[in-house]
Amino acid sequence: MPTAPTARTRIRRQAERADFDRATLYAIVDAAHLCHLAFADDAGVHCLPMACWRIDDQLYLHGSNGSRMLKRADAGAQVCATITHLDGLVLARSAFNHSMNYRAAAIYGVCERVADAAKPAVLDALMDKLAPGRSRQARPGNAQELAATTVLRLPLHEFACKVRRGGPEDDAEDLALPVWAGVLPLRLAPQPPQPDGAYAETPDYVTGWR
Repeated sequence: MPTAPTARTRIRRQAERADFDRATLYAIVDAAHLCHLAFADDAGVHCLPMACWRIDDQLYLHGSNGSRMLKRADAGAQVCATITHLDGLVLARSAFNHSMNYRAAAIYGVCERVADAAKPAVLDALMDKLAPGRSRQARPGNAQELAATTVLRLPLHEFACKVRRGGPEDDAEDLALPVWAGVLPLRLAPQPPQPDGAYAETPDYVTGWR
């Protein structure tokens, strides 16, 4: 179901590209392994990349207990997580009308700390996001590792998505110019696996990686 925009999620510039549908948000989040988390402290405003994954209606983040960013987020600071997928470069007949095709989301809110008892299951979900079934093969975090890790969740309640698709939008007077126009598509593509050391059996998620 679409959500109503708030004062800080309302898209005013090229509003026709705005999308507040939860299915669009989930698709953007689920296709990502990284987000950028913006926060402010006494030193200024920061925006840092970190791993992310979704369980139901929550975006999950994790890192060292010593992380300045996670300390601020855990203390109740307002944050904004953003994800962008670049799908193509749009070459128009005029320099002004060049653009890009993309799928982007911005998520606002206050993070909540994941309780210690719930950490193992939540981190298993990260393993399975990286490669389905990985959580059943990799050694799980031990007590010391789990104690050193902060896991936060950001509710997917206040958000805005923005999507551009299609070709160039040239001015009518430029359509006859003898200039190539169109889209140069881009995509993130898996490459051949690179094994590290000896292993007993190659799992299906590795043999099927490409």
